[in-house]
Amino acid sequence: MKSIGATTALILFAGSAMAGAGHGSSIGKAGDPDKVDRVIEVSMDEMKYEPKSVSVAKGETIKFVVRNDGNIIHEFNLGTEAMWKDHKDEMKDMMKSGMMTMKKLDHAKMMEGGMMHNDPNSVLLEPGQTAEVVWTFTDTTEMGFACNVPGHLEGGMVGKIAFSGH
Repeated sequence: MKSIGATTALILFAGSAMAGAGHGSSIGKAGDPDKVDRVIEVSMDEMKYEPKSVSVAKGETIKFVVRNDGNIIHEFNLGTEAMWKDHKDEMKDMMKSGMMTMKKLDHAKMMEGGMMHNDPNSVLLEPGQTAEVVWTFTDTTEMGFACNVPGHLEGGMVGKIAFSGH
C-alpha cells in the first residue's frame, strides 16, 4: 500500500466542505482516532469503490483507510445525495480554476482560493495516495460515500452505508 508522508498533510488537502456546521451532525461526526471500533480499507479505482457497501452500527467509530488505486484523482466523501448535490459546483469550480486536474491537486491554488478541503468526512487523493477518515456514525441517516470529481458520481462512483444492529 502506497502512502503519502503525513496523514496530517493529507487531511489538510482532502475532502469536501460537507461536514461543517449544519451538515456533519446529520450524518455523524469526526471520530476520535484513539477510540476506533473497526478499520475498513477502501480502494478507489476508475469509477468504483471496493467494497461497494459497508455495514456500520449507530454509535460505531470507523477508521476508513482510503487508497486511490486509480490513474486519476478520486474523492471519498461520506454524505447524503443532497450534500453531494450541494458540493458539485464547488468541485467544478476547482477544476475550472486549475486547483485540480484529473491527475494533480494544486495545493497553492487551493489555499489561495480558500478551498483546502479539510473537512473530516472526506479525502481527495491523487493516484497512489492513501489517507484516513475516522468517523462516528451518530445517527442512521440514509447516506453513503461518493466521488464528487466532475463526472465520477454520475458515472456510478458511489457506495452505500448500511446500518446494522451490531
